[in-house]
Amino acid sequence: MHTAIEISLYPLDTDYIPPIKAFIDRLNTYPEIKVTTNAMSTQIAGEHVRLFEILAKETAVTFRETGRKVFVMKVLGGSERSG
Repeated sequence: MHTAIEISLYPLDTDYIPPIKAFIDRLNTYPEIKVTTNAMSTQIAGEHVRLFEILAKETAVTFRETGRKVFVMKVLGGSERSG
């Protein structure tokens, strides 16, 4: 099933850009997902199970870094595959 997820990362620190950039850079290493970034959020799209495998791994990496962080996500699913 094809799924799209909109993600916003809010590091609770004054130096908030490096963790956001690192998270987006890691997402871009996965050729099987589409990553679109704008000033307010990042959207990823791909096969549902794979997206959540990637998110489980990469959010854990982000949470292990110094400082507290908040992820806000919206999930759109249900299509059997787009073009």
